Amino acid sequence: MKRYMAIYLGSESEEAMKKWQSMDPVTRKAKDQEGMTAWMNWGVKYNANILDHGAPLGKTKHVSAKGISDTKNRMAAYTIVQAESHEEAAKIFLNHPHFTIFPGDSVEIMECLPMPSM
Repeated sequence: MKRYMAIYLGSESEEAMKKWQSMDPVTRKAKDQEGMTAWMNWGVKYNANILDHGAPLGKTKHVSAKGISDTKNRMAAYTIVQAESHEEAAKIFLNHPHFTIFPGDSVEIMECLPMPSM
């Protein structure tokens, strides 16, 4: 099986996030619990495919020949999965709670390629 990295994308400026942040606290807490339960159920369903559940991602630093600076991107979290093909890896994330319950935008899946030999 091949390994794939899934990057969960979202942005504070997207409409879904604005709507999420404007919910009253009781409704938001209930949706948060619903989302976490759905996410845990997703993890159980795909347990055989998940190599690393990953984690949320924090603030970003940009490093280049010019030095270090703060930057922003849309990456919110990651997960590492295994699957027979790129298509099969992508199907694992269909209807994921990240965007069906939570205000996330999408999930991008890319193959983790082997390092070239010298």
